[in-house]
Amino acid sequence: MKEMLTGGSLDVLTGDYLAELTMLILGRDRLKDPRTGYARTFLRQLEECIGEAHDRGVRIVTNAGGLNPAGLADAVRVLSERVGVPVRVAHVEGDALPLPDGALTANAYLGGAGITACLRGGADVVVTGRVTDAALVSGPAAWHFGWGPDDLDQLAGAVAAGHVLECGTQATGGNYSFFTAHDIRHPGFPVAEIGADGSAVITKHAGTGGVVDIGTVTAQLLYETGGARYAGPDVTTRLDTVRLTQDGPDRVRISGVRGEAPPPTLKAGVTRIGGWRNEVVFVLTGLDIEAKAALVRDQVEDAFGTAAGEPAEFGATRGPGKSRPADVRWELVRTDRADADSEECASALLRLVVRDAEREAVGRVVSGAAIELALGSYPGFHVTSPPGKGAPYGVFDAVYVDRDAVEHVAVLPDGARMVVPDRARTSVLTAVVEPALPERLPDALPGNSAVRRIPLGRVAGARSGDKGGDVNVGVWVRTDTAWRWLAHTLTVERFQELLPETRDLVVSRHVLPNLRALNFLVEGLLGEGVAAQERFDPQGKGVGEWLRSRLVDVPAEVEMLGSSAD
Repeated sequence: MKEMLTGGSLDVLTGDYLAELTMLILGRDRLKDPRTGYARTFLRQLEECIGEAHDRGVRIVTNAGGLNPAGLADAVRVLSERVGVPVRVAHVEGDALPLPDGALTANAYLGGAGITACLRGGADVVVTGRVTDAALVSGPAAWHFGWGPDDLDQLAGAVAAGHVLECGTQATGGNYSFFTAHDIRHPGFPVAEIGADGSAVITKHAGTGGVVDIGTVTAQLLYETGGARYAGPDVTTRLDTVRLTQDGPDRVRISGVRGEAPPPTLKAGVTRIGGWRNEVVFVLTGLDIEAKAALVRDQVEDAFGTAAGEPAEFGATRGPGKSRPADVRWELVRTDRADADSEECASALLRLVVRDAEREAVGRVVSGAAIELALGSYPGFHVTSPPGKGAPYGVFDAVYVDRDAVEHVAVLPDGARMVVPDRARTSVLTAVVEPALPERLPDALPGNSAVRRIPLGRVAGARSGDKGGDVNVGVWVRTDTAWRWLAHTLTVERFQELLPETRDLVVSRHVLPNLRALNFLVEGLLGEGVAAQERFDPQGKGVGEWLRSRLVDVPAEVEMLGSSAD
């Protein structure tokens, strides 16, 4: 926050503090203390920066209110009085929904109209609960330019800019496939210069690290999206209309974005405690890795099969309840190398993850089975850390509710409560007609007939992320020649061949020619979502880089141009 305030000119400083997992964490906090439920990190940052923001006339808009925006707004007022900096505070509420049976939290994703109303009411700081990430940008933009609900193209442009900004330094070189070409040790945070027509330039403060180019912006536009229609509460943004141009060093212009009426329903996130989870990681060193894994797996499974309560060694008894967890998963990770010059490089990891609705089933029965084998299993037996008693895991579900089931309210600085009217016109979300593909690249061009088998990532970038239990993988290239090759080569079938874990799942492909990009949505790869931690990469962040590491046959003309733009 301080870096952004002091590094250059700003009208509005936004802060996105919420993720699917965050809502679950805040829900558990609120169970312990009903006065909490918001991101306390924001208050610590604001205490350092509230005077700077006031002196510079910078408005602050944040969703750090989480499950208790009114509570955070009150805390900001207390902070303002304590440090002697006058601040007019407003907040947005109405996202909280009635809790379904067994739910911990239930919140609709609101749009930016409540933020707009708070700023029009004179707020210096606006606190929200669960709004869409992009609403933190589109709401202030609508306030600044006086846009109304029917200014769909302008709102869509601001949503595109907001989507680029929402993950901070991911737009300035963070988590970027081609990071080796840039210095990203300390990337600066992105800034959007938004115009009255909804176009925007993505840049960063002068002198900060990282890079803003068409590649970094493309990567973030693809992040955690699906098809060409990117639906939101205020507008459906047509990602297939986005055009990017380099507007100078560290400046990328977003233009041409078209907007459509939003859908008649609102997305809502529901979190719940899914059960109990435990994990043990066995270290297997040296020779006979597969045989060692088979041995300890058989031994643990035998221990699970022992009747509950049967006496164990040294007079201990296994805990009450059933002896085998409901869900038992093994994964052997071959990190070992032959003739290694360090023990760690000679070792593989065997990961055991168990889940059950009952805590007892993942506690003593698991830790006992693992520890009691220590002196009677494979040679070199040890684990990365002692197994614990088990911990609760969460589940995130995306549901959809009628718009009239939600009352969007802006609570202005003077305490007045303003119901934000919902827009009258909506449109049912449908898939776009598949665009025409570019002309197929000939297998060989005159004088350039060579085809080499190389990693896909030598010519293509990728970014992946979670959408509940699904994962999206956006893949893009930087030249028209490479696009002619990629669009015809990376089909759904080829994608599933390259990533065998997706073969039995539903995979859809969406073509975005303006971005030279393909966006794949893989349903169910992450199970019940990040909080359930069903995969070692529970948010799917590395799936895109896994895809880039896979070998494909690439024509010489594509490989030659793959590192630069046409």
